Amino acid sequence: MSKHYLLYGSERYALAILRPVQEAIRARGDEAAWFFDGPGGEDLVEGERWLRTTEEVRAFNPRAVLTPSNAVPHFFPGVKAEVFHGFDAGKPRHIYIRGFFDLYCTTGPNDTAAFGEMATKLGHFSVAQTGWPKLDPFADVFQPEHPAPVRTPPVILYHSTFSPSWSAAETLHDEVKRLSRDGRWRWIVTFHPKMNADTVARFKALQNEHLSFAENDNILELFPQVDMMCSDTSSALNEFLLTGKPVVTFNNRRPGPQLIDIHDAADFEPAIQRALSRPPELMKAIRDYGEAIHPYHDGRSSERVLDAVEAFIADGGRNRKRKPGNFWRKLKIRRRIGYWGPVR
Repeated sequence: MSKHYLLYGSERYALAILRPVQEAIRARGDEAAWFFDGPGGEDLVEGERWLRTTEEVRAFNPRAVLTPSNAVPHFFPGVKAEVFHGFDAGKPRHIYIRGFFDLYCTTGPNDTAAFGEMATKLGHFSVAQTGWPKLDPFADVFQPEHPAPVRTPPVILYHSTFSPSWSAAETLHDEVKRLSRDGRWRWIVTFHPKMNADTVARFKALQNEHLSFAENDNILELFPQVDMMCSDTSSALNEFLLTGKPVVTFNNRRPGPQLIDIHDAADFEPAIQRALSRPPELMKAIRDYGEAIHPYHDGRSSERVLDAVEAFIADGGRNRKRKPGNFWRKLKIRRRIGYWGPVR
């Protein structure tokens, strides 16, 4: 009999993260189904199964619920496993235990150590290092030892997070406008889906023969097209660093030798010039950082996630302590989904 797994999302980004897991499930002869309590379900395609009610989920009876979300309906059957929606970019609450999960599938040594320490202390969840499923289809892009040569003219990806306190989009708007006019470099601009609409409109208005605005659902699709990234404090910059190519940041919350971090818009152009020159010490720091956050280049993280889930189940499917009560968070999830029945 085939095994059932539920892929749970609350945002559309769950599709890019969990579709590789769906492929790995199917490759094993097992079944996957989706449940959304936010946008995403309408983007499923023929052959992808969409469960729209809790009753359908309970009838499907998954052995595990896999999600990149920060919480999961506790009343769904199965082991609850978090696969994360991005790398730790220095924002609050990345290493934040919400009390919903049996298993955290971490991306690399940095997160494994941090979550492992908490697992030892709290005892109500387990940790397995698996890598990040979202990267599986792009394994050929994430080869940091051999980044593609810089193009002529070079292509720059400009990306910003949406939070006003972390975003540099408004601060750097005029510099992007100026630098995208002379033709030395080509620009692709893309923003977090929750970016302020006025900011999006301002950057769309900059489009010309040297600058285009991209609205790809999956930013990874843009990585092979560019030679470097400019950003601020976005988890996407960590994804980009795994290509082995440089990133210029503005007031990054957690700067380090892997980044060229600036604090004044006047330094933006020289920082880009340095990044495009690819100095050896910077390139080594990028490779070292990549090994700490995601050392896998084989495109098999989804399989490791499934292996971790199955190992957890084979070991009894329980942790040494019960999860916390989480009354208010659970009440909010029940209200959002509209389910007031029993837990199974």
